[in-house]
Amino acid sequence: MKENFTKLSIIIPAYNEAKTIHFILDKVKAVVLPNDIQKELIIVNDFSSDGTDKAIESYMNENPDLKIQLFNQDKNYGKGAALHKGIELANGEYLIIQDADLEYDPEEYIDLLKPIIQGEADVVYGSRFIGGRPHRILFFWHSIGNKFLTKLSNIFTNLNLTDMETCYKLIRSDIAKSLNLKEKRFGFEPEVTAKLSRYPKIRIYEVGISYYGRTYDEGKKIGWRDGFRAIFSIVKYNVFSRK
Repeated sequence: MKENFTKLSIIIPAYNEAKTIHFILDKVKAVVLPNDIQKELIIVNDFSSDGTDKAIESYMNENPDLKIQLFNQDKNYGKGAALHKGIELANGEYLIIQDADLEYDPEEYIDLLKPIIQGEADVVYGSRFIGGRPHRILFFWHSIGNKFLTKLSNIFTNLNLTDMETCYKLIRSDIAKSLNLKEKRFGFEPEVTAKLSRYPKIRIYEVGISYYGRTYDEGKKIGWRDGFRAIFSIVKYNVFSRK
């Protein structure tokens, strides 16, 4: 049975993105979703120190036709905490996570939505490791690390994902709101995957996406400590903390 829904909530965690956030907002604005699905942007500013909040407010004033809700955290809690707040504030029947940088292409929302609209999926992951889309060539060890974390996660969840660490996760909002998420920083991805895998009768799909990765000079923030936190979170939320 085909799924008819009216609104997609786009959750954007932002930290010190004042110089570039208008680029991603322009890209999100330009996307025309199928079936006249409307967009709701929820930007959670994680206590940026570079005027990100002012940049967003300026963009909102210049684009009154684009529905944007801005929430400013009262301290730097981390990306995971920003996503928790975004999920809490989402009003759409489905939500998707969008990083504030330029590594992912919002035009691909359309591809991610197809299994949802066709009534086949509750959750769709956008995989950077399948399909024929463009991928910027960057860090060998990052790709090895991502694939290792995905395989380790799959061992525990019994899913056959190819990219657990992807930003693009399109999730039915009522499911996302029910997950009791706890990780405040980069343990979010393995935690949400572990908890989604245990949701009764859930249907999870993957769709190939492109990837325009950034270097550290260009603002990439993930390091080796985040990899160790991901391993810890995979074990924790699949074995010791399953609720």
